[in-house]
Amino acid sequence: METVTDVLLVTANVGSLFDNLGEIQNEWLQELYKTIHSHKPQFIALHFQEVGGKDYMANMGHAENFFWSIESSDEMKDFNRVCIYVDNQFQAEDSFTALGSMYFIHKTLQNVYQYDFEAKDFKAVSGQTKRVGSLDGVTTVEKEKFPKNFWPDFKWSRKGFMRTRWIIHDQGLDLVNVHLFHDASNLIACKSSPSIYSANRKNALRYVINRISDNRYTPLPFFVFGDFNFRLDALTLFQHLSTATDVQTVKKDSSNEVEKIICEEKDNDHKVLLQIEEKLFAYLHQAVFREDNGRALLKYDKEVAAFHDILREEDIKFPPSYPYSEEYTKPTQYMNTRCPAWCDRILMSHAAQDFIHRRDDGEKSVVYNTVGPNVCMGDHKPVFLSFSLKTNDH
Repeated sequence: METVTDVLLVTANVGSLFDNLGEIQNEWLQELYKTIHSHKPQFIALHFQEVGGKDYMANMGHAENFFWSIESSDEMKDFNRVCIYVDNQFQAEDSFTALGSMYFIHKTLQNVYQYDFEAKDFKAVSGQTKRVGSLDGVTTVEKEKFPKNFWPDFKWSRKGFMRTRWIIHDQGLDLVNVHLFHDASNLIACKSSPSIYSANRKNALRYVINRISDNRYTPLPFFVFGDFNFRLDALTLFQHLSTATDVQTVKKDSSNEVEKIICEEKDNDHKVLLQIEEKLFAYLHQAVFREDNGRALLKYDKEVAAFHDILREEDIKFPPSYPYSEEYTKPTQYMNTRCPAWCDRILMSHAAQDFIHRRDDGEKSVVYNTVGPNVCMGDHKPVFLSFSLKTNDH
């Protein structure tokens, strides 16, 4: 008999929660619980990136509290099995990823098994499992930081992936938490299409996919969700936004290096329409990123397309998930540090998309959206996918 299991996947870069301690966490959690309440899932996967924030040495101590507050909250009391994995071991420089994954199984859901990568066998999930630390000896999770030799020109950062493997009823699947490289400089991002940063992300994602599909274990359908740091193609977007403007480049005196790009309107008192610096992207008409969910910009979102042979994604009908203002009075404003982009995504293998149950009655059975669109959630809005998983019950 075919049964369906309601699943909720959420990805959230939570760096802001730690950088602005206590200021937004309560509202943030309320928005998460509202999303859970309205979709009533039986299986929840929460993938967090940047646990501990930028100043993780000072703030990592608050991570346990954050995870504990979710785990022990009233809203989660009907989930009687919980698995938590948090890599908070920042002392271990070669392996620290700042990734955290939480999995919740509702009391109505039977037959859930988790894979032990050492025993190469599935075991029934029971009770609470909480692993916090470097996760080195934990056999139910595979964690890897991207190898240093990948990007010799890159400042070493907390980027990597973490995988767990599940059976829900009789459907096996991998759930992969991922954090890819960001754009260091807006000016360098504008230099070529695709940008050097985009090329690095592509290598990293290819690496993750190869690792989870290699022959050490039987490959399974998978969902990979996290902060991919995907950006709009900066050069072609810049060419579009600067059409019919006067473009000036300001160079540093000493070197020939560009310091600023300024686009002024040809009339209208030469109003500055767009200014780009290493960490500034100030565009006069910010509304274009929000109206109609930024739909006019989707054609510049090109990084997933390189993987269409392997990865699928539901249609994006929400505005760019990053970089929102961290001031709680401006929940829908973008900061002008970076060009807004859909960084936070939920991608899946073709096989995984095939077992998403789609109702024929036109009812919205699959929802792909942001959490807390009208509330300050920090610089990243979490992104969720709610769907029913087709499974067979024997």
